[in-house]
Parts: sequence; C-alpha cells; structure tokens
Amino acid sequence: LDEALQHINLHSSKHTESIISEDYSKVRRFLREVDSSSVIANASTRFADGFEYGLGAEIGISTDKLHVRGPVGLEGLTTQKFVVFGSGQDRSEVDPAIRSLSVVMRST
Repeated sequence: LDEALQHINLHSSKHTESIISEDYSKVRRFLREVDSSSVIANASTRFADGFEYGLGAEIGISTDKLHVRGPVGLEGLTTQKFVVFGSGQDRSEVDPAIRSLSVVMRST
C-alpha cells in the first residue's frame, strides 16, 4: 500500500483513484491519503461522473483545487472529494433508478 500511495501521489492526474480490498483499515487509509477528487473502494471508476454523484449533466472536469475567477464567494473557495464504497459493482450492473452503492459521501 505504501508503494501504491507513493506512486499515485507522484503520477496521478488527481481525478479518480480506486482500491479493491477486503482489508477495511487499508481501504480507510487509501481513502484518507489519496488526494484526488474521487476515491473509490471496491467499485468501478466509471462511477466518477457528475451525473452519478447527483450533480446533473457533466459539462466540464477540473482537476485543479481552485478554478474560479472573478468575484469569489465561500462555495468557490471550497473543494470537494467524493468517496464511494461499493462491493464490486460497475455501472452496467446498476439500475439508475435504484442506486446500489452502499455509501456516497461529499466532503469539503
């Protein structure tokens, strides 16, 4: 895990990273230490999508932490990290009307 985290922190685009593991302590460490906008445990990285997160149609992607210009309010100064827990799903297995992922959290 140490080598994987080091590699990700050096070479990642900071968009989406995932871990497949039955070791909950390793999963928690991975989710905590990876600095990407989406971190996923035991589910497909195809869930890293604005529509899947309930944000509506995705019209753009930013991997920067601050991306606003002009007058900036409080919301413009926050960043988000999406944490997704699954049990091996990919998007082809999920009925859009029934979300089967166990937890989706947004933190700012």
